[in-house]
Amino acid sequence: MIKKFGSYIREKRISLGLGQRQFAKKIGIAASYLNDIEKNKRSAPKNEIIKKISLILEVDLDLLNDLVGASKKTLPPDIIDYLEKNPKFISLIRSAKNNKLKDFEFEKIEETINKSKTKCLIVAAGLGSRLKGHTENNPKCMLDFGGKTLLQRQLSSYKDNGIKDISLIRGYKKNKINYKGIKYFDNNDYKNNNILNSIFYGEEVINGNIIISYSDILFEPFVVKRAMESDHDISVVVDVEWRDYYIDRKDHPLSEAENVIFNSNNEVVKIGKIASEKEEVHGEFIGMIKLNHRGCEILKQNFHRVKKIYWNKPFQRAKIFQKAYLTDMIQELVDIGIKVHCVIIERGWKEIDTVEDYKKSLIDFNR
Repeated sequence: MIKKFGSYIREKRISLGLGQRQFAKKIGIAASYLNDIEKNKRSAPKNEIIKKISLILEVDLDLLNDLVGASKKTLPPDIIDYLEKNPKFISLIRSAKNNKLKDFEFEKIEETINKSKTKCLIVAAGLGSRLKGHTENNPKCMLDFGGKTLLQRQLSSYKDNGIKDISLIRGYKKNKINYKGIKYFDNNDYKNNNILNSIFYGEEVINGNIIISYSDILFEPFVVKRAMESDHDISVVVDVEWRDYYIDRKDHPLSEAENVIFNSNNEVVKIGKIASEKEEVHGEFIGMIKLNHRGCEILKQNFHRVKKIYWNKPFQRAKIFQKAYLTDMIQELVDIGIKVHCVIIERGWKEIDTVEDYKKSLIDFNR
């Protein structure tokens, strides 16, 4: 049985320990109005309020819109808004009706649209201090590799997969990154935060289908292709041949790897700097995560939840929340029961974290 909108938000509110007056104040409506909504005496509120409810109750916005539509016995309000703003879409729907499209045909169309609209967000704000003199005047994504910068090689792998909508978060030596066709976000507090918080300087583009990646990794186009093929809400790219990279790698020891332990369904159990000598590690997170629309909402809602709780406090493996890695956030999601899928690869990438990494990679390029 499908729950009504009011009943659903009441259950979620109570499960989070929020009082009715407290919740009404947070979303900006009268407690009496909220009471009527929860008792299904009134229809759902305006879209702006529904969005606030989604954020505070940590529930998917699409689900709330579907419940609103079901309660009113009409289309979800976000779909109605879209149709009103895009009347040409009606002819497309009519064409589907007239041609009696089957479920698998709708699914194929949806899959094609989602893949063609995949975008990426590159995090390139860090100091790159381990590369010493090589990053004295440039961010590490601007290091030269065979006549092209590290960033240019990343962009090439994305564009080979049809990804043209590219955003980048700058910080250290930000004026040195000025490629055309990229949307830039500036993290001017890069000295005081880390990858997780840096990502959210670009929050406005974290929607739809998106790949978020570190800027200090070289990867072949097939790695991007594998990530794009995942239809899970949240997917992390994991190399199961990871140990080979640490042979004779002295400046970046095994203990520094962002490792992954996953179950038989390829779902993350543990992620981060795991003590590999104590636990059986299955792979290494390469610094690339792929999200669909629902995954974006899950990530954003939970980021803001933990930010309020842990600011200036320890969070997962980080001494304070501001210094947290992306893997800390992923572990948090896993801990609260959210499934994070592993996209398995076998090599095809390299991390450029130290002078040693850079010199070895240059030798490979010159062979």
